[in-house]
Amino acid sequence: MLGIHRREINMLEGSLWDKIIVFALPIALTGILEQMFNAADVAVLGRFVGTEAMAAVGNNVPIVGLIVTLFLGLSLGANVVIAQYIGARRLAEASRAVHTSLVLSLLAGVSVTLLGEFFAAPLLSLLDVPDAVLPMATLYLRVFLLGMPFMSVYNFASAILRSHGDTGTPLIALLAASVLNIFLDLGFVHLFGMGVDGVAWGTVLSYLVAAFMLIRALRREEGVLRLDVRLLRMRRHHTKRIFVIGLPAAVQGMVFCFANLVIQAALNSLGAEVMAASAAAFTIEINMYCVIAAFQQACTTFVSQNYGADNLPRCREVTRWSLRLNIVAMLVLGALILCFMRSLLRIFNADPAVVEIGVIRIVYVVVPEIFAVFIDIFSGSMRGYGYSLMPAVVTLVCICGVRLSWVWLVFPHHPTFETLMIIYPISWAVTSMFLYLLYRFYLKHLKVMRLT
Repeated sequence: MLGIHRREINMLEGSLWDKIIVFALPIALTGILEQMFNAADVAVLGRFVGTEAMAAVGNNVPIVGLIVTLFLGLSLGANVVIAQYIGARRLAEASRAVHTSLVLSLLAGVSVTLLGEFFAAPLLSLLDVPDAVLPMATLYLRVFLLGMPFMSVYNFASAILRSHGDTGTPLIALLAASVLNIFLDLGFVHLFGMGVDGVAWGTVLSYLVAAFMLIRALRREEGVLRLDVRLLRMRRHHTKRIFVIGLPAAVQGMVFCFANLVIQAALNSLGAEVMAASAAAFTIEINMYCVIAAFQQACTTFVSQNYGADNLPRCREVTRWSLRLNIVAMLVLGALILCFMRSLLRIFNADPAVVEIGVIRIVYVVVPEIFAVFIDIFSGSMRGYGYSLMPAVVTLVCICGVRLSWVWLVFPHHPTFETLMIIYPISWAVTSMFLYLLYRFYLKHLKVMRLT
């Protein structure tokens, strides 16, 4: 008989606020470490190669974000499905979902590598990357794409472990990989004289190590999450459920990235200094977002288990606590970043002009980022119930509609960095309002879950 994971957090009983924090904190740290892969690339290139190399990686940030978001969204589907089965005490089905998820992760990673290598050059051309930066940007992306199977396996394995409350193991794996990545970046660039290809290879090899560590951890499990290679196969029912929940979640996240690609194309028209400054500020901004995403993951997982256990009042309480805790965290982090923003920006580029331009993005985007809390918690809560499509549709219409309209209709008449940055808080505010209305509507029509 399948056992219970020894490190599990009891999501079905007891107080919630402390367990949500314990669950979310390692995920936030994991997300920050994951972003450090790109931050290390940007910092090493900015210090040892030059602004153009830094800009080349910066142009790839939206594309990399698009790929990472795809894996995170699909793996979130696996997290919800497994957590719901665990909450319902259907452990044999949970084990089958685990093995289906791992096969799916490998197929997804290989597919992204093949498609990405084919479309790398056309995609960068669509961003209007300057000729001086394009060769380096293309080289970085092509090498980076070779690591997609490892990145996919790491994200799915992390989602599997988190479905049962283990957020520490993914953090430890990524911590080891992040330290390795920094040493590889410095070695390839500073010692061996490589450029953007060196930092890209550092990322690929580091994700290989992270994926290997999590697969080994799953092999050593004694309970429901134990990996048995003989059981690895795609099961139609579980694959369908993972896609029904995970694909809309991936689309919702990719909508943000797609809109950012359009904004990146507009940024490229403002010069190399703006590109470099935006890349540095975005690295700080996205690390702050990791905290938002961590509480979203906590909300989704806790709601999933309690919905599987047919405890609807506790599901609602999970959402309320996730929202409160996330808002407090954003207020504290926003204040700290505003106090030290210039020092943080100098880590990536010491050029005073680049630093001052980066400050503009932090002021316009970091302070209002609290609106993103409402977007992520409400959509994450609905996803935990298995209701994933409509939040993605609302996000698609609001985020894409507002941002694209702004870039195409307003920016041409006022082509400044400030004009581009103000669209972030506007689009967040509009989207959060509509998602709240959708969440309220959904709760009124919510029914007890019946797993099949």
